[in-house]
Amino acid sequence: MNFRKAKADDLIPIVQMLSDDGLGQTREQFQIPLPTSYIEAFKNIDADLNQELIVVENEDAEVVGTLQLSFIPYLTYRGGIRAQIEAVRIRKDQRGQGIGQNLFEWAINRARERKAHLLQLTTDKKRPEALKFYEHLGFRATHEGMKMHL
Repeated sequence: MNFRKAKADDLIPIVQMLSDDGLGQTREQFQIPLPTSYIEAFKNIDADLNQELIVVENEDAEVVGTLQLSFIPYLTYRGGIRAQIEAVRIRKDQRGQGIGQNLFEWAINRARERKAHLLQLTTDKKRPEALKFYEHLGFRATHEGMKMHL
C-alpha cells in the first residue's frame, strides 16, 4: 500500500467513495464531470499547509481509500496542535482487508510527526460499525460533540 497526498486527478475516485453509502448519497453529488465545488474545495485544501487530503493506493496504483487530516493550532495545551480526521472512506470492494487499519496507523504516525498532542474524529451515530472500528483502534468517546448545520 502507498499513502500519499491527493492530487487533482484523484478527485473522481475520492468523491465516488464519499458518495458510496446511504449517508454520502444524501450529501454528495457524484457525477462526471464533477461539480466545480469539489474542484474548488480541493484547491483550497491543497493550498492550506494545515490540511492533508490523503489517499491510499493498492499494488495496482488504484485509489482504494482516503481521509482528510487537519492540523489545528490553538492556545490551550500551551499552544498545542490538535489533529482532526475527517472523511474516512475505503472503496466498497476493498473493505475488510485491513486497509482502514493501515490508513489509521499512517494517520496516527503523521499526527505524531507534526507534534500533535491529540488526535480526534467524529463519526455519525448512524454508523455503529465505524464507532466499533475506532474504539478498536484506541479512540475513546471522552466528550459529547454537538453540531449546527448552517
